[in-house]
Amino acid sequence: MKRSLLILLCLVASWTAGAQNHHRKMSAWVWQLCQEQMADNTGQQRRHIAGVSPGGQVPELCAFVHMEGDGERVLAAQGAQVLDRQGEIYIASIPLNRLQALADEPAVRRIEANRSHHLLMDTTALTINALPVYAGQDLPQAFTGQGVVVGIEDVGFDLGHPNFFSADGGQYRIHRFWDMLSTDTLESTLYVGADYRGEEAIRALGHSRDGIVMTHGTHTLGTLAGSGADTPYRGMAYESDICIVANAVSSDAEFINPDDYYKYTYATDALGFKYLFDYADERGMPCVVSFSEGSGQDFRGDDILYYSYLDALVGPGHILVASAGNTGHFLTYIHKAKEEQRAGARVRASGNSISFAAKSAQPFSLRMTVYDEGTVTAVREFSLEEVMGATDQQWKDTLITERLPYYLSVRAYPNCYDETEQVMEGYISTVKKMPDPEHPGDSIEVYIGDVEHITIELLGEGAEVEYYKGSGYLHEGYGLTGTQWGVRSIHSPGSAPNVICVGATTQRSAYVNWKGETKTYPESTIGTGHGAKANYSSMGPTFDGRVKPDVLAPGTFVLSSFSSYYFENHEPDGVVRFTEKDGRSYPWGASTGTSMATPVVAGAIALWLQAQPGLSPSDILGVLERTSRHTDPAASYPNNWEGYGEIDVYRGLLDVLSLTGIDGIATHQPRQARFALSDEGLLTIAFSTPPTHQVRVAVFASSGVKMLTASIAGGSEQAQINLGHLPKGIYVVQLSTEEAALHGSTLIRR
Repeated sequence: MKRSLLILLCLVASWTAGAQNHHRKMSAWVWQLCQEQMADNTGQQRRHIAGVSPGGQVPELCAFVHMEGDGERVLAAQGAQVLDRQGEIYIASIPLNRLQALADEPAVRRIEANRSHHLLMDTTALTINALPVYAGQDLPQAFTGQGVVVGIEDVGFDLGHPNFFSADGGQYRIHRFWDMLSTDTLESTLYVGADYRGEEAIRALGHSRDGIVMTHGTHTLGTLAGSGADTPYRGMAYESDICIVANAVSSDAEFINPDDYYKYTYATDALGFKYLFDYADERGMPCVVSFSEGSGQDFRGDDILYYSYLDALVGPGHILVASAGNTGHFLTYIHKAKEEQRAGARVRASGNSISFAAKSAQPFSLRMTVYDEGTVTAVREFSLEEVMGATDQQWKDTLITERLPYYLSVRAYPNCYDETEQVMEGYISTVKKMPDPEHPGDSIEVYIGDVEHITIELLGEGAEVEYYKGSGYLHEGYGLTGTQWGVRSIHSPGSAPNVICVGATTQRSAYVNWKGETKTYPESTIGTGHGAKANYSSMGPTFDGRVKPDVLAPGTFVLSSFSSYYFENHEPDGVVRFTEKDGRSYPWGASTGTSMATPVVAGAIALWLQAQPGLSPSDILGVLERTSRHTDPAASYPNNWEGYGEIDVYRGLLDVLSLTGIDGIATHQPRQARFALSDEGLLTIAFSTPPTHQVRVAVFASSGVKMLTASIAGGSEQAQINLGHLPKGIYVVQLSTEEAALHGSTLIRR
């Protein structure tokens, strides 16, 4: 009910009857496109917007459209192509020069699109080893992902990596592949790119089109489902059925024809999710999709149709898992309390612009101050009332100092999640280059906030004001207070209600690469380790006040497969080893970010789906609530730092099988015991270190009934127990002893 009310508030804020306000039906980017004013934030050359492109085609936009009545007829009348429909939410390809006419149609409630997502690896490109259990060494032996489709939507795939074959190298495991950037579109029926089916067609490609410049997807897929080949770096669901979508992200522009630029949006990404789920449905299998990309949230409601579409797409046997983001180690938020006179921070960026959003239920103002070596050189204050009074509630101004001009562009609109609040959203930009003071005649790039310091202050007598960082960075200083680290920074679509959102923990803090060099990074970024939340992992709440992330998993220095094509042209500092196959050298390496934690959780869910194929997103959240590891005994869970805690794959499996409450079955595996079951039913238990005391063995059926007991004498290196008389099925083997490293249970399949 709460979700329905939020959607209603957002849509009411966006809808206004009458053609004169048709732009209120559009998300911000669609409105910019419609007005032929879309230019990128860094002041680069304006892209072609409307009319006919240089290639002679009318550019088309892939967008969500909320329709009433006969939507297909209305869309067809405006030359739009329907790509998919979920209830009243359509995904359509719309000619840019028909956007205004489509918005004027009474049946159209909203048109929504935004640029492609970006990758959620840590911005400092950290790399190190993964904890072996999360590389797959200690997964429950009864569940390997068989009978489950693991879908992944990502970029930079090496399709021939040994990690994507069976462990013995004999079976290729990628069965379907949609490359959205493929130029092989002559016979393709897909909206963009082409799909490939079967080993011969997929392996003939070698790599996704962007696999020569990116390796992200090769790594995340390896963590999700890699067999490990001849390494210990096995993925979570290493015998699952693999289906891939290579989408387009913000850094893929070089591979996109300018005529097709607006076809690649997050609506296109949503079509990729549907492709993965549709493949699983064809096979009659449950499916979990891993998505390690995302974009910032907003108060405009630009994700509302996206969320509604995803709500319709997921359900029993259809699970979507997405990254939280990697801004937890940055200042992301400023809060001014009602009783305070002001709050604020210094702002800067790695480019020539910053963006922000500030909101309040009371009248408020923002003040921008420019400092040159500590001296105030310019000040501009602008109030909510002033911005709301501007044409289209969009206020612009220029602030000039002796060194640089600063261009301010600020909009005002109601908060789509709370109609009592007003939002000021804006950009501050400057020139791209300035004269080099040390080399006359030369120029240097401008990084806003570095040439001159800039502060933003939140003002308003009796007003509570919140400031949300967009692009750029916040810093403490100049006597300003109110900043907070990493909060309210969850990325979309991880922020969606029915998407499982994953943050990251840190288990290790250093690794040795293939050159013998030790690599490490500061604690301020990765945290204290030992399973604690990684500092870089983004935190909630969401912009509409919900708790996120949902769960944490190891994401720091995770070791998996890399693209061999990428490392033909890049220095392999992050690589730890190579595997030779068919005359080619394939690398394995370490990466860090919530990107890396996401496939850990998706792979764990694949194991749970193997045990119970009908699990829904709400079922998964229930398992996480009951079984996740709490790192802080004093904290209340779920919370906006850790969600339900760090995922416990094995305990979650026991929960799915209804075995967690049975007396005598431990909810953890023994650390120094390994189990192997022969086809004849002979169970071998091998110990890393021989026990000094007797070890008691009990075997339980999945119903919880104890089937047999045995004992192993102290000092034994291994023992064998005959289970050949037991019926085929799932069994729990419990070891009980005074030695903690040997005490625990595991699952086996007879």
